[in-house]
Amino acid sequence: MKRYLIIPVVGLTLLAAGCSLKPQYTRPEAPVSQDWPEAQAAAQAVAERSQPMDLEWREFITDQALQVVIQTALENNRDLKLAILNVQRVQALYGVQRAELFPSIGASGSSSHTKTPADLSYSGQITESDSYRVDLGVTAWEADFFGRIRSLKDAALESYLATEEAQRSAQIALISAVANAYLKLAADQEHLKLSESTLQSQKDAYHLIKSRFELGLASELDLLRAQTQVETARGDIALFTRLISQDKNALILLSGTTVPLPERVFPQKLENVQPFKSVSVGIPSETLLTRPDILAAEHQLKAANANIGAARAAFFPRIALTGSVGTASVELSDLFGSGQGTWSFMPQISVPIFDPRVYSAYKVSQADMDIAVAQYEKAIQTAFRETADAIAVENTVGEQLSAGEALVEALDKSYTLAGVRYDKGIDSYLSVLDAQRSLYSAQQQLIDIRIAKLANQIRLYTVLGGGAQ
Repeated sequence: MKRYLIIPVVGLTLLAAGCSLKPQYTRPEAPVSQDWPEAQAAAQAVAERSQPMDLEWREFITDQALQVVIQTALENNRDLKLAILNVQRVQALYGVQRAELFPSIGASGSSSHTKTPADLSYSGQITESDSYRVDLGVTAWEADFFGRIRSLKDAALESYLATEEAQRSAQIALISAVANAYLKLAADQEHLKLSESTLQSQKDAYHLIKSRFELGLASELDLLRAQTQVETARGDIALFTRLISQDKNALILLSGTTVPLPERVFPQKLENVQPFKSVSVGIPSETLLTRPDILAAEHQLKAANANIGAARAAFFPRIALTGSVGTASVELSDLFGSGQGTWSFMPQISVPIFDPRVYSAYKVSQADMDIAVAQYEKAIQTAFRETADAIAVENTVGEQLSAGEALVEALDKSYTLAGVRYDKGIDSYLSVLDAQRSLYSAQQQLIDIRIAKLANQIRLYTVLGGGAQ
């Protein structure tokens, strides 16, 4: 008798596997130009450079101390841990949804013992009876004729893949944040050293003018002007000392470790940071679509597409199958021996006739699809803008750095000549003061340009999807 149950179940399973109402997925056209705004300069930058997606972060970032900090962060950062745990959670949810495709088989056993009084018994005597039963079967398994469960399974899979890409995006963001915090610390260290050097030179100038003032060779105004430079440098030292402490705290937070980072990993100068490897920008259609955040948006788009299939299937009948095979006996010892075979097969069909919720749910799935398309297109546009901005900086920062270095050199000579002219009594100390202020400002700006150049290399690497390996 068991085969009469197995044959229809298998037949319905095979039939259910052949239909799906999920729309055919088509990737939307990228709503951006086929070339970067700086197309010619970008093309020149491609030669002999590596693609970011093919360049592991340790190959791009060659500074060993920075590698230590990044590796520590990848192992301990709590935000990244949350992203990884979210991946594991969604993966488990996908397993739950996928399991809905298969029948859940369970076993049950029961026994009953009854006693019937004589006045209720047909025989007029007290009767006692025992029965034992064991069943193996399927309870309310939905035969997925119209692909509702498979569409939900596909949506769960795409959500899992989107979360996995989000975790890769989190890793890229963490690497970028650590590298930028590291560079900021190096820049602030350099600013501090510049302020200390400036303070010492201004102290020397102040004491010299003070001596000349006491001899009547300098005015009180010159003395006060020299003092303003001393106090300015003192204030900058306090500022950058505080910023350095905050930069270290930021690195410690990003690293996520309870053990203090060794002092040797903290940079002292920007020039001590090993240069990063140059990368190729490629073309938008090949480069941007491999970014984890865009891949995540596309997976969400595919999930919304699958949900439309599930919403469409809700308009059609659902068939649930319940069946079991087993054995029964009045004696426990004979249950698996001479017990009587039992079986049951109970299909159930439900047909939606009037349910406004079904139509509304379908409209919601279509709206979700439109939202997912807009989010996907926005992700591409954002990535295009980020990359174009990084390219624009790369194409100009070299010239800016060269101009900054030349400016510092010229202002240093101007400051020296102003001091000579003041010593010879040709000019007032105001000309020395202006030259020194200009030189100090240009030196600070040069540090900022250097960090901007290094930071943009990191930005270009990350916006092109590097660091997700």
